[in-house]
Amino acid sequence: QVQLVESGGGLVQPGGSLILSCAASGFTLEDYNIAWFRQAPGKEREGVSCIVGRDGSTAYAESVKGRFTASRDNAKNTVYLQMNSLKPEDTAVYYCATDPYCLGDYGPYWGQGTQVTVSA
Repeated sequence: QVQLVESGGGLVQPGGSLILSCAASGFTLEDYNIAWFRQAPGKEREGVSCIVGRDGSTAYAESVKGRFTASRDNAKNTVYLQMNSLKPEDTAVYYCATDPYCLGDYGPYWGQGTQVTVSA
C-alpha cells in the first residue's frame, strides 16, 4: 500500500522547535521530489520546502528560510522537517507530498497532515 504518514506535530511556544517526520511505504522516497506544505485556517496553502529526490538538494519558502531544514534518511525511507525559532504564524496543518518539479503541483502521493500550533 502506497502512503505517506506525517508525525511530530504538536503545541510549542514561540521560539521553540519541532521535528516533523514523513514516512513513506509502498514506494521509495529517494525516487521522488518531496515537498512540505502547510494550510492554516482561512489562508491559502503555502509551500514550505522541497527536497529533490535525485540529489537531496533543498529549497525553502522565504518565510521559513534560515529557520526550517528539510532532510532525508534513505535507510528509513523518511523525510524530516526541522523547524526552529517557531512563530505563531507558523501555526498550520503541515503535509508532505510528492511534487514532480518542486513547483507546488502536489501528488500523486499525500500524507494526512500533522497539526503544528505555536502559542504561548
